[in-house]
Order: sequence, then C-alpha cells, then structure tokens
Amino acid sequence: MADFMNMLRQAQQVQGRLQELQQELENKTVSASSGGGMVTVTADGKGQVRAVKIDPTVVNPSDIEMLEDLVLSAVAEAQKKAAELAQEEMKRLTGGLSLPFKLPF
Repeated sequence: MADFMNMLRQAQQVQGRLQELQQELENKTVSASSGGGMVTVTADGKGQVRAVKIDPTVVNPSDIEMLEDLVLSAVAEAQKKAAELAQEEMKRLTGGLSLPFKLPF
C-alpha cells in the first residue's frame, strides 16, 4: 500500500509540474519568418499566434496570393517551433521518458 501511495504522490507532483509547464509555455515565444524576413510570425510556446509583422514592401495588391503564402508559411513554421519547444520542455520534465499519450498542448 505504501508503494501505491508513493506512486500517487509522484503522479500528483508530475501533474502539478505539467500545469506549471503549460503556464511557462504560454509565457515563452518563438518566431519564424518567410520571404527573407518579409513576414514574421510570433507564437507562444503552445503554438498560439500572438503577432504577425508584414514588411510593407511585400504588399502588392496584384499579388495577394504571394502574401497569403508567405503568411501561411511563417505561421506553420512558428507552430512547428512551438511544438518542438513544448516537446523539449516535456522531455526535460520527464527526464527523457517517452509518454504513451499526446498532451493537450
């Protein structure tokens, strides 16, 4: 019974640390650019886009499709970087232990 209580206590500690990690990820940011820096997207560590910056020289009313592609590319890269950041932080939390489920962030 003591082993079970010890496991339960450890699970509660990990759960508390996971909640802390989620908060930390909200406070961290990653940035990604496309078009040689013409479009830059900043996201938090959970992948939520927080800012989009567009160089005015890339705005061409006759080629909106290019701007859309640049924004999409930068958003995708920022979200990829955020996922990598979350994965690195999770590995740090679990000591490199691979968890059998995907976390909701």
